[in-house]
Amino acid sequence: MIKSHGKQVCVDYIGCEFNENKGGFWMLELMQYAVKCANVREVHAHVEEFDGTESPPGFAAVVLLDESHVSAHCYYGKGLLAIDAFTCGDGDSNLIIDIIQNKLSTEMKNIQQVSRNEIKRFKH
Repeated sequence: MIKSHGKQVCVDYIGCEFNENKGGFWMLELMQYAVKCANVREVHAHVEEFDGTESPPGFAAVVLLDESHVSAHCYYGKGLLAIDAFTCGDGDSNLIIDIIQNKLSTEMKNIQQVSRNEIKRFKH
């Protein structure tokens, strides 16, 4: 029997409506909230906003976990958002994504999930 030691859940959205009040820092706080609710230990968090001078306007955000990460990447002008949650051990990637998705769907009326994939990691 093949076992895995980790799980990664990747989700893509369209119709994201970020603005000056709801940008990369808002997303980072939501990710940190989801990690805390899932009872996974955060070890570092960072967001980088892109103003369009070198990269398209948007952001990249990451919450580093003691057993992997949660990340989000957004293109503001296109309404695109990609999120992945990778956990090992007892962490629940699906729970983290569900918490984030519930808040996104409450805050953004036009958001649509276009894919959600679960990948078993560290198979042995």
